[in-house]
Amino acid sequence: MTETRVSRWYFGGIASCAAACCTHPLDLIKVHLQTQQEVKMRMTSMATQVVRSDGLLALYNGLSASLCRQMTYSMTRFAIYETVRDKISSRNQGPMPFYQKILLAAFGGLTGGFIGTPADMVNVRMQNDVKLPPELRRNYAHALDGLLRVWNEEGIRKLFSGASMAASRGAMVTVGQLSCYDQAKQLLLGTGLMTDNIFTHIFASLIAGGCATVLCQPMDVVKTRLMNSKGEYRRCGGAICPSVLSAALISRALRGQLLVPFGRGKLICHMSRKTSHSYV
Repeated sequence: MTETRVSRWYFGGIASCAAACCTHPLDLIKVHLQTQQEVKMRMTSMATQVVRSDGLLALYNGLSASLCRQMTYSMTRFAIYETVRDKISSRNQGPMPFYQKILLAAFGGLTGGFIGTPADMVNVRMQNDVKLPPELRRNYAHALDGLLRVWNEEGIRKLFSGASMAASRGAMVTVGQLSCYDQAKQLLLGTGLMTDNIFTHIFASLIAGGCATVLCQPMDVVKTRLMNSKGEYRRCGGAICPSVLSAALISRALRGQLLVPFGRGKLICHMSRKTSHSYV
């Protein structure tokens, strides 16, 4: 008798929280690397500095905000994608075409990214606090404290600072993680060489994590800078200009290195986090 596996969308949100607990140190290092105005440190050097200056637990600074973000952003995108996918698949008596998976994932990620923007912003700020001088730190006690303080001190509009990039990034990540995972798993099973087991899940997760990293890395850098800013970026383009349109980077772009500034955050760090997150 064939075993029937039924997915539940809320499992995705719960699993994302578990993944956040495992990958949070990588996420924190990624934020620190992305907020450098110049590339002064690499991944291992940044991690070593954080541990030396504030201790090992500093790598988990902002974990409460990260969990809050997963419960809003990830729960929403999983709810939209998996609910609609399952209904369409059952009606069509077969898997959705890949282009439909992409469109559905983009819509789910766009919605989830917007809803999760306030928690995402507090998460970025709490993570970046570690590297700031004591007098410049915001010192949010936890996610709720950060949300309330931003509301009271900077206004409700500030809670959605960087929402356009967060939503766009959410769409790209969800396309990479969910639709590419489903399609990769479908293709792997279709070869007849693999069955629906943990090894197939690992291979599909590696493919999905790589796709998500390539798709979202540039937007992730801009989003992080917008959320961590203190008013220097008035719009999305303002965050991009200091990175891309400076004379030095234009010369790099002419030499075929347009994406160099967006590589900040270290592709290997981002790739490690995304593949681990996709797997969990």
